Amino acid sequence: MSETTMRAIVQDEFGGPEVLKLVRIPKPEPLPTEVLVRVHAAGINPVDWKTRAGSGMAGVLGAPPFVLGWDVSGVVEAVGFGVTTLEVGDEVYGMPWFPRAANGYSEYVTAPARQFACKPETATHEQAAAVPLAALTAWQALVDTAKVQAGQRVLVHAAAGGVGHFAVQFAKHAGAHVVATASGGRHEWLRQIGADEVIDYTAVRFEDVVQDLDVVIDLVGDGHDKTSLRSLQTLRPGGLLVAIPGGVSPELAEAAAERGVRVTPFLVEPDGPALATIAGLVDAGHVAIEVEAVFPLEQAVEAHAQGEAGRTRGKLVLRVAD
Repeated sequence: MSETTMRAIVQDEFGGPEVLKLVRIPKPEPLPTEVLVRVHAAGINPVDWKTRAGSGMAGVLGAPPFVLGWDVSGVVEAVGFGVTTLEVGDEVYGMPWFPRAANGYSEYVTAPARQFACKPETATHEQAAAVPLAALTAWQALVDTAKVQAGQRVLVHAAAGGVGHFAVQFAKHAGAHVVATASGGRHEWLRQIGADEVIDYTAVRFEDVVQDLDVVIDLVGDGHDKTSLRSLQTLRPGGLLVAIPGGVSPELAEAAAERGVRVTPFLVEPDGPALATIAGLVDAGHVAIEVEAVFPLEQAVEAHAQGEAGRTRGKLVLRVAD
């Protein structure tokens, strides 16, 4: 096997899962301040299949060909000049380069060392790869943007998904009263990981049964039954809606102003220090990682098809190396 090439999932056109192909491409080399990481596992996120189809981060990546994937867990194989935080042999995880291409669906990635952190010691690489994008989204939305405090009331939409199940746990760890929306089959599990109240969005209108919230973490958006607009009705005066998938439309901004509540768009960014904090929470048993299924790299097509079908509990992961 050539040492100058590596296996990767490449797409040459936008389209359905079938455009994903396993090929060999050049192996990268780390520049100064970068590390070369041998990827053991890569997480799959909704932004992956949206980008594959031509939306998501397609505007940032440009036209194919490109390699998807931002969540990785692996082992440092080489370090560039100037790297002081990591060493060869360190087990690390991260969400490098987002929203630019990170090439996570491949055997090796290079990125600035400080965009990685040592992975949780108690987690496998498959579990660790499920964390970065989803957990950083939840962490940055709750801690950095909403600044959630003990005693506040927080609603998490799509609470059983990748971002959602971390948001429930982070909000609970912060001392908030956590309300979650999910289908009925997820309720017991969500209570086990920290939800104080769970609403079956298929049975009731959530705005009819919950009020006086300080924060809403909206992981659904107005593309589905006007979830963001309806969420404004649940907020107390001055409360905050963090609109993650769809951003803040003029209609949503106007409606929020009329109700005396706040709305903000959100996009996650690489954050090595936050990943180190999250790893500590995982190792201390405060945060659980939910992985529904692990696929070998060569089954990326099947993995994307399952993800797009919806109803995934937690995350899907690609196993890249044993």
